[in-house]
Amino acid sequence: MKQPTQITAENNFADATTYRRITGALQYLTITRPDIAHFVNTLSQHMQDPEPIHFYLLKRLLRYIKGTIYFGLPITKSSLHLRTFSDADWVGDPITRKSTSGFCTFLGENLVSWTVKKQTTVSRSSTESEYRALAAATADTIWLKRLLGDFNIQHDTPVVIFCDNMSTIALANNPVFHARTKHIEIDQQFIRDHIHHKTISLLPISTVDQIADIFTKPLPTPRFKLLRSKLTLTEESSACGEMLTPN
Repeated sequence: MKQPTQITAENNFADATTYRRITGALQYLTITRPDIAHFVNTLSQHMQDPEPIHFYLLKRLLRYIKGTIYFGLPITKSSLHLRTFSDADWVGDPITRKSTSGFCTFLGENLVSWTVKKQTTVSRSSTESEYRALAAATADTIWLKRLLGDFNIQHDTPVVIFCDNMSTIALANNPVFHARTKHIEIDQQFIRDHIHHKTISLLPISTVDQIADIFTKPLPTPRFKLLRSKLTLTEESSACGEMLTPN
């Protein structure tokens, strides 16, 4: 999103209390609107002392929501196979230099789970940040697979997790211990165990096709709209028009 060169206190549309109230309410909207998940996550990190830039960005987000108010996630008949996309934005925070993890899982063609979260520690390499995101995505995917099992829906084949970092995939499949990755040893072992037991399978994907990219960083408008469509978000204008038409 393009930001203005100068923002003063006159641009504030409310005080910090209102900022916190609106941003907190928007967190509930992300339950059905994954396209705003990264934006809301970023705004939520400034609840304590929002600056003029954060008020400006919040207003921009509200305008975007108003313009896409009829967008939603359709539920369609499809297969019951899970597939997950995992990504990370290395040292994306300009102040703390912490990375942001983002991943989403589809059940057939239906998006059923997504997460955006700033990592708790600073990663020393992009591989490390991607690996931490991959570990979180693996845990969420396993939970979904077990949930399907509770409904007597067996997922016999390994769940495919797509990652666009080849070093991360190589590290996950390489049993040789690397001293420089000792600080992510637990995540390494966790992922390798599930690969060994054929719970998951890692596959490479190009950065262009990485859907989880929308959860990790701000994107140019064309790229954002492309990934939004891949999340299956659609505008149900005709259906909404019928509901609003008086009998």
